[in-house]
Amino acid sequence: MAVVSSVTHYQPSSTPSDPILPSIKNALHDFKADPSKSNRAAFEKLVSDCVTTFKSNPHYQNDLRFLKVWFLYMDCIGDFERVYGEMEEYKICFDNSMLYETCALFLEAKGRLLDAHRIYRVGISRNAEPIERLKKSHSLFLRRVQDLVNACSMHQNVDRVTKKLKKSRINPWSPSTVDDLLPKILPQLAHCDGYHYSSREYPGKVALSTLNNSSRNKMIKVGGWGYQIKGCAGQGGFAQVFKAYVNSDPDEVVALKIQKPPFPWEFYMYHQLDMRIPSEERSSFGSAQRLHHYADYSILVCEFLSHGTLQDAINSYLVVGTSMEEVLCIYYTIEMLRMLECLHGAGIIHGDFKPDNLLIRYSREDLTIDEEDFVKRRGPWHNQGLCLVDWGRGIDLNLFPADAEFIGDCRTSGFRCIEMQEDKPWTFQVDTYGLCVVAHMMLHGSYMEIEKNMSSDGSYYRPKSHFKRYWNTELWKNLFRRLLNGQPFDDHMKTLQELRESFQQYMLSSPAPISKLKQLLLKQRSSLCSA
Repeated sequence: MAVVSSVTHYQPSSTPSDPILPSIKNALHDFKADPSKSNRAAFEKLVSDCVTTFKSNPHYQNDLRFLKVWFLYMDCIGDFERVYGEMEEYKICFDNSMLYETCALFLEAKGRLLDAHRIYRVGISRNAEPIERLKKSHSLFLRRVQDLVNACSMHQNVDRVTKKLKKSRINPWSPSTVDDLLPKILPQLAHCDGYHYSSREYPGKVALSTLNNSSRNKMIKVGGWGYQIKGCAGQGGFAQVFKAYVNSDPDEVVALKIQKPPFPWEFYMYHQLDMRIPSEERSSFGSAQRLHHYADYSILVCEFLSHGTLQDAINSYLVVGTSMEEVLCIYYTIEMLRMLECLHGAGIIHGDFKPDNLLIRYSREDLTIDEEDFVKRRGPWHNQGLCLVDWGRGIDLNLFPADAEFIGDCRTSGFRCIEMQEDKPWTFQVDTYGLCVVAHMMLHGSYMEIEKNMSSDGSYYRPKSHFKRYWNTELWKNLFRRLLNGQPFDDHMKTLQELRESFQQYMLSSPAPISKLKQLLLKQRSSLCSA
C-alpha cells in the first residue's frame, strides 16, 4: 500500500461520542501484523464504509483524520482518478497542503511525474496551508526530477523524461482536444445536480429548430418543466439564447441556451465555478440551473439578468457622441480585475472576455458612500457590478498539464491577444488582453489598436490612442503597460492584485469619486432599464 505509510501516525478522536474511525487504527494494526486475505477484506470494508458514511458530512470536510482515511481508501481500491475526483467533489481538506503533498507523492511513486507536478501546482494556486511547506515540497520534487533527468541522460533515456516534463502546447478549442476532454468530464457531470442526459433526440412537440427572433409565447416542454418563450436574447453560429418564463410564471425568468449539436461543456464550466469560486464572489460569474442533454440538442437553463451588458452601457454613450465618464471606467476596471484575480486563482480561464459577455448587476438597495463597504463589496455594493457569462470557450486548467501553454486563435476581431497575433503560445493573456480592450472601449468608445515602442528597457506594446490630459493617466498607462507586456517570470496574480489596489486607492483618495460613482450608476440604471 503506497499511501499507508504516510498515515500510520493517525490518532483517533479521544471523544467516545465521535463516530469517525472508531476502530480503523486497530484494524490497520491487525492487517499489518497479519496481512491475510480475511484481515485485508475486513480492513478495506471498514475504510470504504467510513468514506461512504461521512463524505457528505460537512463536520468532517476539513478533518485531517478523515483526509487520512481517504488516502487509505485510495490505496485500497487503487483508482487514483476516481478517489481524487470524489475528494474534489466533496472538497475534502481543499485548504490543507497535506492533500496535495500526499497525492503528489503517490503519483510520483507511480512514475506519473507530470501529474504529480500538476497536483502541486493546484495546491499552490489554492494557497493551501501551510503554503511554504507545500512550496518547499514542490521544490524538492523538482530537484528529484532533475536528478532523474541527469541519471537518464547517462543511460541515453533522457528523451523519455524530458518529453514528459517539457511544456505542452495545446489548442484548447480544437475539435480533437474537446473530443479528448469530453469523456473525462461526462462522468463528473453524471453526478451533478441539474444534469439530465437522454440518448434519445429531443421529444418535445415544438421543434426547437422553429424558434427564432420572432418566437413569442411558444411553450416548450423540457424534462418536466414548461418554458414560455418571451423573445430571443442572443444568437450565434451554433446556439440561440431565449428569455423564458418557467411554467408561464413571470416572476421566474430564465435564459435558455439551445445548442445543436449538443454541447455540455458550458454546464461543466458552471459546475467548476460552483466548486472553486468563493461564495462571496460567486454572483460575479453567472450560474446554470440545469442542462438537458439530448442526442441532437442541449438546452442550458441559466439565470436571466435583465439590465443589459457593459456593451449596452458603452453604446449608450456613443449614440450621443460621448464616452463613459472616467470614474465609471475605473469602477468597472476594478470589477474586471477582481474577476480575473478570482477566476485565474481558481485555475479557470474564460477565453471570451468582452463587453457583450459582461452583464450589469444593480443593487436593489441604495448604494452607500462608505469607503469600506465599497472596497470590501459589502451591503448594497455586494450586488452591484458585473457578471461574466457565456462559458463555451472556458478553459479548466486542471484538465491540462501544469505547464501547458495554449495555441490557437479565438477568431474574435479586436480581441485577439498579442500572442495570438504573433503566433506565440498564451495562457492568461487571452483574458487580460480582453480586459484591456474593454477598458479602451469604455475610455475611447472604440476597439484598441496597439503599437510597439522602444524604451531604454527594450520594446513594449501600448495602445495607439492617447490619453486625455485630465484623466488619471498614470493609472491607465500602468494598467496597459503591465497587462500588454507580461513576462513568463511575472507573478500574474500579484500583478492583477496590485493593479486592482491602485485603482481602488484612487477611489478612496477623497469622498468625491465614490459619491460621483453612485450618481452615475443611478443615472445609468435609469437610462438603460427604461430603454
